Amino acid sequence: MSRARQPPLVTGISPKEGAAWTKVTIRGENLGTGPADLIGLSICGHNCLLTAEWMSASKIVCRVGPAKDDKGEIIVTTKSGGLGTSTVSFKLLRPERIGILDQSAVWVDEMNYYDMRTDRNKGISPLSLRPSNPLGIDVDKGKIPQKDMELTFPGMSGDFTSENFSATWYLIENHTGSSFEQLKIGANNLKKQATKKNEGSLAYVKGGLSTFFEAQDALAAIHQRLESDGTERVEGSMTQRLENILNRASNTADTLFQEVLGRKDKADSTRNALNVLQRFKFLFNLPLNIERNIQKGDYDVVINDYEKAKSLFGNTEVPVFKKVYAEVETRISALRSLLLEKLLQTPSTLHDQKRYIRYLSDLHAPGDPAWQCIYAQHKWILQLMQSCRDEFISGQRVGVGALDPEGDTRPSALGRLSHSASLKRGGSLRTPRPSTWRFETPQQVQFVEKLSDVVIGQLPNFWKLWISYVNGSLFSETGEKSGQVEKSKKNARQRQNDFKKMIEEMTNRLVKLVRGALLPTTLPHGELSFYGGWENKTELTGAWLTQIIHTVRACHEALSALEIPNDLLQVIQDLLLELRVHCLMVTLLHTTEDVKRLAEKEDWVVDNEGITSLPSQFEQCVVQMLQSLKEPLEIKPGEMNVRFLPAIINVFVNSLEHLSTKTDEQRLLIILSNCQYLERRTFLNLANHFEKHGLTGTEKITRVSVDAVRELDRKLFEAYIERRADPIAGSLEPGICAGYFDWRDCQTPTGVRNYLKEALVSIITVHAEVFTVSKDLVPRVLSRIVESVADEMCRLMQCVSSFSKNGALQVHTGTHSSKSSDKKLLEELLNKFKSSMQLQLTCFQPSCIQPVKR
Repeated sequence: MSRARQPPLVTGISPKEGAAWTKVTIRGENLGTGPADLIGLSICGHNCLLTAEWMSASKIVCRVGPAKDDKGEIIVTTKSGGLGTSTVSFKLLRPERIGILDQSAVWVDEMNYYDMRTDRNKGISPLSLRPSNPLGIDVDKGKIPQKDMELTFPGMSGDFTSENFSATWYLIENHTGSSFEQLKIGANNLKKQATKKNEGSLAYVKGGLSTFFEAQDALAAIHQRLESDGTERVEGSMTQRLENILNRASNTADTLFQEVLGRKDKADSTRNALNVLQRFKFLFNLPLNIERNIQKGDYDVVINDYEKAKSLFGNTEVPVFKKVYAEVETRISALRSLLLEKLLQTPSTLHDQKRYIRYLSDLHAPGDPAWQCIYAQHKWILQLMQSCRDEFISGQRVGVGALDPEGDTRPSALGRLSHSASLKRGGSLRTPRPSTWRFETPQQVQFVEKLSDVVIGQLPNFWKLWISYVNGSLFSETGEKSGQVEKSKKNARQRQNDFKKMIEEMTNRLVKLVRGALLPTTLPHGELSFYGGWENKTELTGAWLTQIIHTVRACHEALSALEIPNDLLQVIQDLLLELRVHCLMVTLLHTTEDVKRLAEKEDWVVDNEGITSLPSQFEQCVVQMLQSLKEPLEIKPGEMNVRFLPAIINVFVNSLEHLSTKTDEQRLLIILSNCQYLERRTFLNLANHFEKHGLTGTEKITRVSVDAVRELDRKLFEAYIERRADPIAGSLEPGICAGYFDWRDCQTPTGVRNYLKEALVSIITVHAEVFTVSKDLVPRVLSRIVESVADEMCRLMQCVSSFSKNGALQVHTGTHSSKSSDKKLLEELLNKFKSSMQLQLTCFQPSCIQPVKR
């Protein structure tokens, strides 16, 4: 009879090779009309119908069984098409088998052992064949939390293999977004799978029918033999003998396999130990990992591992775990000691200090590591400051300027501060110092700069460490609140006074070290041995003291920028005030000495204005002093004003007065001329310079200076008049009495007598002398000379008891004759005298010729 359909034809299989129980996909033609139409499937001669899953007429999925042949065809048999053929083959890979008594260097997973006895088809667990998607439609996982599902379906489960399976839970969890039509398709697929499963089970029974018959025959034969024996209840019956045989066989087997079983038990225990080691290898490897990470400096990894181990095994009661965890604690204790040692090590950066404090906090180190670090840094900074002084005193530092202790030539902290401040003000960079600067600079200046570098380089980080300790940022970068942060803030509040004392101690140490080097008299006698010792060093000039003031001010500004309270920095302000006053006094003293030496440099060379270079030199000297005092006199925020009345002017006036005591009349005139120039020009110029440099009380300084010069001018003028007028006045009386002249008996006058002509010539000589020095002094000097001579003439005339007529005419003292003939004679005599002395008398006329400046 002809068949209605063509026989099955297998044209492909994937994969083409594999071990037993490999899942394969078979493709071909006419592979059946449905699951019920498929009645046979063999691969490499092994019946695989039990695991077959018919998908379509061109596709079947199944698992390869443990066939005898290594390679064979795929034969499909259907009701409609009969026995099929295959154009492809499958290669069965046989892994190397290890028996239960074979020794092996690797562990054999016994759960994967399959009993492949001859002519025995062993089915696999139905769970391994369950489909991952029983509905056969797209899975759409829902976003409903697991806890909500458990509350909605108490005691139920969405796992379809569970005894408490809930279909509603499964659909909500896996098909929330599926449409109703898709769910209907899924229901149909589920029905098909159930039908196929029933048919597959029936085919399995049919395929193993011979086995069931053999078992039935064996059981029947045993039952018949027992009935024929008839001695079930009698000792020595067949069953009893069989039991004895089986017991002896068991004992013999135990004896034979005791060693093997012992090895197996030992292997099982070793395997269990290795499983424990593998499962808890984190803990067992932790001590070694801690050592390695400490050597590499990965402290974060150590801390994280320790926290994990502490949470897992901190309260364990397992002896082996307790032993390993105790070793971990020992390593962590050593790490705490190492980190604390690194924290207290100096010098160190602020970043490292914060890092180590955070590590110690995470490791729950005893005590307060942050405060210990602050205390250690405080002691170290004090030691640095004192060592700086000791090195300079002992002569180990012969000139290092702003170099650091290692001799590094990088810019000092003070230099960087000056650089930054200059740029902020828009100024230029500081002029580089010559290479010989450190050898020429006095030791005290180098010491103050180095001391300021130490303070500026260390105190800011010290203050920032305290601020981090106060606000808790040492333990939390994000500033989040935690128990450690709150504990830190509480400790900081309790130690505020202690930290304040630390800052006060450092600022006081700075001030006392500077005082010992520059102002030793301001220190108590008991502290001189600790802070002094600079007696053999060079005395500083005002310029070096100015540089020191600049350095101390820069240090104060740097500390003020850290927002350190002003009351802690007040001692530095007081030091600055005393340094400014000291610099002022030293500069004034040196300038006074320079002014005193100006008189020794007087060359007495006058210009056409009648002055020498002495006033200009004096002015230049004072201006240079003001320029050098610009820094000390400048008032910074928070500083007091330093008021002073320059005594240099009085010194200069005294020098001029001392100079006049050992000089002749012409030099007296030169000094008088210089005094006038000082009053008219020099003091006004100096007043302008005082105002330019911000000095207050300029009017008072000018007034006092002018008064001093005027007093000197008066003394010198009187001395000059005395020296020039006395000889002229003294020559009048001898001249009058020359030739036994008698006012009561004399001849008619014929002209001016010779003594008057001599006096006039003497006055003209004085005029020439004064005019040569300064024509501005001529009216002042001649008027006093003439006045003195006139006073002497008046005194002499008053001493004459009586005059004759001719005597009265001769005197010409105001005695006017009533006779016109006497007046006419007097006029003739005067005109004759003026005519004969015309050239000499011209010097008494005011000059209209301006002097030419040379």
